[in-house]
Amino acid sequence: MAAEKLVQYSVDRAIARIALDSPRNRNALSAALVSQLSDALAEAATDDTVRALELTHTGTTFCAGADLSEASQGGMASGTQRIIAVLRTIIGLPKPVVGSIDGHVRAGGLGLVGACDIVLAGPKSTFAFTEVRLGLAPAMISLTTLPRMDPRAASRYFLTGETFDAATAARSGLVTEAVDDIDAGTMAVLDALRAASPQGLRETKPLLTPELLAGFDARAQELAELSTRLFGTDEAAEGMAAFLAKRPPAWAVPRQ
Repeated sequence: MAAEKLVQYSVDRAIARIALDSPRNRNALSAALVSQLSDALAEAATDDTVRALELTHTGTTFCAGADLSEASQGGMASGTQRIIAVLRTIIGLPKPVVGSIDGHVRAGGLGLVGACDIVLAGPKSTFAFTEVRLGLAPAMISLTTLPRMDPRAASRYFLTGETFDAATAARSGLVTEAVDDIDAGTMAVLDALRAASPQGLRETKPLLTPELLAGFDARAQELAELSTRLFGTDEAAEGMAAFLAKRPPAWAVPRQ
């Protein structure tokens, strides 16, 4: 029996379009989805007809982060390594990656956003670093988001887990631009990349990523181990159980 297709891949006029396509679990970073995403990135990287990539989604959610049903059953040791690997692949890809988002982005999904070179967010987009509300920390995704964000904005949204909109994401530096029409905005950027030479793009991207990659490589293993450890704690177990049951966790202080 063929594996369920969770990632769409197509090429149109020198642009590879990769769409996360697992709306039933809000495009969570399951082992299967990450594997298929990695395969799609590898295919685009080695296709000489492709000069840039669009990373997008189906459904109302771009990515909900780690697959908590998998994490609650078997821990996250292997899951953290998969997520670290795919984030580094996006940063180090020899071709520009454009994020095109018009839906909800949570937790690990923000790591994908930070890894992209250019990100457009439509009016349906919302963002939240929800880890603190699950007994976790945005450890791995800090590798791609902290270098992008204004420090004050990062402090607020990392620590509170509050939801914020596309305009706030743009002001913070998390995304490049908030757009009213995601299709038109994305097409304008992709057409600009189509007008650029393959060699020009290939030689320009590495000018933008050395500091990001150096910081990533310096702390990736440490933060993967931190994330794995936190997933194994009692607080995180309660946080994930509460999330899956759609109830407040036992350690949350009730509102007055």
